[in-house]
Amino acid sequence: MRSLARTASALDSLAALLPDEAEKLVGGEVVTVPPSALQVGDLVLVRPGGAVPADGRVVDGAASMDESMITGESRPVARGVGAAVVAGTVATDSGLRVEITAVGEDTALAGIRRLVADAQSSGSRAQRLADRAAGWLFWFALGVGVLTAVAWTLAGSPQDAVVRTITVLVIACPHALGLAIPLVVSIATERAARAGVLVKDRLALESMRTVDAVLFDKTGTLTRGEPAVVEVEPAPGRAAGEVLALAAAAETDSEHPLARAVVAAAKERAAAVPVAAGFSSAPAVGVTATVDGAEVRVGGPGLLHEMGLAELPDTAAWRAAGAIVLHVVVDGEVAGALRLATRYARSPGRPSRRCRTAAWRSS
Repeated sequence: MRSLARTASALDSLAALLPDEAEKLVGGEVVTVPPSALQVGDLVLVRPGGAVPADGRVVDGAASMDESMITGESRPVARGVGAAVVAGTVATDSGLRVEITAVGEDTALAGIRRLVADAQSSGSRAQRLADRAAGWLFWFALGVGVLTAVAWTLAGSPQDAVVRTITVLVIACPHALGLAIPLVVSIATERAARAGVLVKDRLALESMRTVDAVLFDKTGTLTRGEPAVVEVEPAPGRAAGEVLALAAAAETDSEHPLARAVVAAAKERAAAVPVAAGFSSAPAVGVTATVDGAEVRVGGPGLLHEMGLAELPDTAAWRAAGAIVLHVVVDGEVAGALRLATRYARSPGRPSRRCRTAAWRSS
């Protein structure tokens, strides 16, 4: 029972990805309601840093969406008017107005939970074989118990007959065989769910013992679902630590996944991050803040295009390798660039909460 309860709690963690409250637009006013009260056709407001309460379609606004809880990919995806958004994904840098298209059991998260629940309730060939064997062993144990009782009674020891009959039944009864396979499957699926793999078919889990090689169709199944700063390239006259500290100062107040990666990198490298003021953010461009009296801007290609600046020469190779490139601009001049890449899962280790559902499609 404890193992089954832990398995259920692992599935309940998927529901925790949804926000506790949703901001529903009614007649131009914002009304706070639980996500369960939403209906198809309702219009909801998703603020920057907030999660989408149900599957829907963007009707106003544009934002970079953190969809790592579904895809496992750390790179934010741009979603604008007409684009579909999934419950639990996060608008990182801007607000959205979303028209609800699916609620309750029709959402993608509910579908994931349904797949795993079906796997928990389904049977396998090994379990059916064990149940059949346990049925025969039950009658065998019962027969041996009856013979034991008769033999010790005829031998003149009726009290010993009771004790030895119970002993035979306890030892020979196939309860362990009947419980072993369901318990093992429950524990295996629970541990897999906590590691980021949701098994939707017990037969697939059973056949894993014969697998010699595994092919992954996407890198998201192998990553933690979060980016990390892997390299800092300063402009001439600047130091790498200075560039990282300025970028972290400007990104401190941002909820964007890339911003959190920059701040985390500064903490890991014990960089002295100054205090920033006047923070502002622009979708698809970047952030702006005042740091030690200087205007510091951090962003991607859109930022350089807006300011008419050229990127650092080394960043072209980074982008060709599939990395995310952020440039740091101080008072209108490029001070350096940051290379961000997906952080791969390591073993031993536990993936982040948003990575736990990353492999559901491949499983």
